[in-house]
Amino acid sequence: MSETRQKGLARQQMADRVALEFQDGWIVNLGVGIPTMCSNTDIGDRDITYHSENGVIGYGGVAAAGEEDLNLVNAGGQNVTLKPGAAVVHHADSFGIIRGGHIDVTVMGAYQVSMGGDFANWKLAGQKGGGIGGAMDLAACAKRVFIILEHVTRKGEPRLVEACDLPVTARGVVKLVATNYGLFEPTGSGFLLREIAPGLTVEEIRASTAGTLTVAPDLRPVRLAG
Repeated sequence: MSETRQKGLARQQMADRVALEFQDGWIVNLGVGIPTMCSNTDIGDRDITYHSENGVIGYGGVAAAGEEDLNLVNAGGQNVTLKPGAAVVHHADSFGIIRGGHIDVTVMGAYQVSMGGDFANWKLAGQKGGGIGGAMDLAACAKRVFIILEHVTRKGEPRLVEACDLPVTARGVVKLVATNYGLFEPTGSGFLLREIAPGLTVEEIRASTAGTLTVAPDLRPVRLAG
């Protein structure tokens, strides 16, 4: 099973692919986990403002060892750099940006994504409690929701499913999904495979997806930065 999980894209490559979707002038919220790695991607001359719900607005990549400012962290608690014009604001002001509808896209991790664009990212089966946090605000108020996750669990179970059987964070909001196997679009009746990762076949991806998989007529290898 470990061999299956090692196929395809590395985590930074998954983040790089999603970052290619960001448009000039966008305000981009990056959630905990792989999504935070999007700020490390070389985005060329595009003007992207990275937003962290804890109040760091306009940050850059993760700080190199020895160059960390312990007061500057992203949503995942990693020390980050600041870009010119950045600001550190009150938590309430950060959520004012979210709830005011100013986030062009939020990139989050998830446990499951359904064919209808639902996603579950705050509680596992059998887990007591759980913390949905700002995910509910972001899912409700961001203009777009992109998800990055590994295609299967450590047990080899699919994360792209017909219907979520974990507590759902939001329904019908996911527009794009990047996994280590490729780039997908929930269509309501299935998942459209738009780009395929190196070393994978459509048959392998279909076998690891618990929902209907269709293939884009112009299917191509995953486009990466650089």
